[in-house]
Amino acid sequence: MVYLLEDDDSIRKLVIYALQSQGYEAAGFERPSEFWHAVNRKLPELVLLDVMLPEEDGLSVLKKLRGASATNGIPVIMLTAKNTEFDRVTGLDCGADDFVSKPFGMMELLARVRAVLRRTEKTPQEQQWQVGPLYVCPQRRQVQVNGQDVLLTYKEFEILSLLLQQQGRVMTREMLMDRVWGLEADRENRTLDVHIRTLRQKLGEAGHLIETVRGVGYKIGGRA
Repeated sequence: MVYLLEDDDSIRKLVIYALQSQGYEAAGFERPSEFWHAVNRKLPELVLLDVMLPEEDGLSVLKKLRGASATNGIPVIMLTAKNTEFDRVTGLDCGADDFVSKPFGMMELLARVRAVLRRTEKTPQEQQWQVGPLYVCPQRRQVQVNGQDVLLTYKEFEILSLLLQQQGRVMTREMLMDRVWGLEADRENRTLDVHIRTLRQKLGEAGHLIETVRGVGYKIGGRA
């Protein structure tokens, strides 16, 4: 199920029609209050979220999604007329998984939706990791440091899981960008660095486990 929170009636109807024509279950909401009511009834697999909304803005909605354990792992694509690096970094820091700038082509939006849902399906389901104070259970999408839950965004969780899968090995920046962001990734921006920085901050005492290999990429474990 894909939820769309968009107050523009024509855009909302067009996007919902496009999603349903591709076989997706989809529901659209004009106001955040309607959206939250639906979330309480049934959790979506993906949220398409406009920035400028009545009642509360999209970034506020995003922060609430990321702050609740039940919705923290749901990927979110922001629909925004803003396209500056500052706005994108702000959204990433708040937990957005991707951006589509208005006006957007419907084929591009559908491609982004497919890419995000594919990455969701690739989440490991059978493995658990314990490295020092850090515990990660992909099946429950649970991250703990010294027994305390840590809330991560979808992409932060994916980065951490990839590094844990390859413990002791260096994952290059290109490998991480390809695996987490796919073909739409812009290798020249600082998106990965922003995610690594916020991931270390959220992990607190365990943040040092993510090592920077200068000029190459990142790793967890193994000899320096």
